[in-house]
Amino acid sequence: MSESKPHFPSIREEKEYKLVRLLAEGGMGAVYEAKQFGAEGFEKTVALKTILESYSSNMEFVRLFIGEAKLVADLVHEHIVQVYHLGRTDEFYYIAMEYVEGLNLEKFIDHHVEHQLDVPVDLGAYIISRVCRGLEYAHKKRGHDGEVLGIVHRDVSPKNVMITIEGVVKLTDFGIAKARQVMEQEEGEVLMGKVEYMSPEQAQYLETDLRSDVFALGIVMYELLTGHHIFETDDIYETLNNVKRKPIPDPRTFRSDLPEGLVKILMKALERDLDTRYQTAGEMAFDLEYFMYHDRYGPTLVTLSNYIKEHLLGQVADGHDLQREPASQRKVSKETTSTIQHRADTMFGDLLDPSKSGKGE
Repeated sequence: MSESKPHFPSIREEKEYKLVRLLAEGGMGAVYEAKQFGAEGFEKTVALKTILESYSSNMEFVRLFIGEAKLVADLVHEHIVQVYHLGRTDEFYYIAMEYVEGLNLEKFIDHHVEHQLDVPVDLGAYIISRVCRGLEYAHKKRGHDGEVLGIVHRDVSPKNVMITIEGVVKLTDFGIAKARQVMEQEEGEVLMGKVEYMSPEQAQYLETDLRSDVFALGIVMYELLTGHHIFETDDIYETLNNVKRKPIPDPRTFRSDLPEGLVKILMKALERDLDTRYQTAGEMAFDLEYFMYHDRYGPTLVTLSNYIKEHLLGQVADGHDLQREPASQRKVSKETTSTIQHRADTMFGDLLDPSKSGKGE
């Protein structure tokens, strides 16, 4: 007698959203803060990304929009903005996604440039390391068939990195990402993305892989730490040429206090030779984390949250963080320091280079 399979019913329910305010508007779409309503007075704040009505009849753009929603639907990670729902009204398609209360990295950088301030070195390293971990997750994501999806974001830029008031860093906007069987674009025919944040291979219409995202993140890191953009000019063709060929200046030309260890990480991310660039975002994340934590109490999301509240929002920093105390008053024993060292070494032991850590086999 065969065992019958359990029956699970389907649930059909129309979702109701109310647009509250416009958050951002681009050439072809807009993002709104919205309220999602449910049973018994349930409310949830979400972000709604929409296609502008004038582009709703553009089948290629609609395809990209739908592809983004399908691609990101199963990307569930603390450093990636979560997508909840793809919907359609009579006028347009929309994507309901996680609402991020905070600011994007472009505004964060602009604030420092406008006020002639340097981003604290450890905070800059921390922000980039979190984006690395989000990228690492996306790059390694597998589909329902168990095969790696081969996701490449292709649009890593300050505008697409969000920071919450709580100090959580999140990568967003997979609108031009590519992946196996999802969001497929024929590279070599169309140039997609922000030219000033492209990798050399992307700028040359060549096929991209996860190392392309690493290069783009290197450009973002350079700008974050120095306030200077390596390649951008007023002429798009000159910018493209710079991405392909311009020698990358030592970042200490613009900021002399950058530690050598951090400069090495940055320049490795910006290697034009694919074989000498970081091969994965995870490798870059590890080097950044080792730089921040192997010999001291480094930054946390509380450190970043306190900094944003104090320096950008004019609020009182209310999170306890050891880094806020003067070095002379930090009560971190040798035993605690060695524990942190051990934790870092064991967490990332599979990537740790013995010659770098001074440990033999």
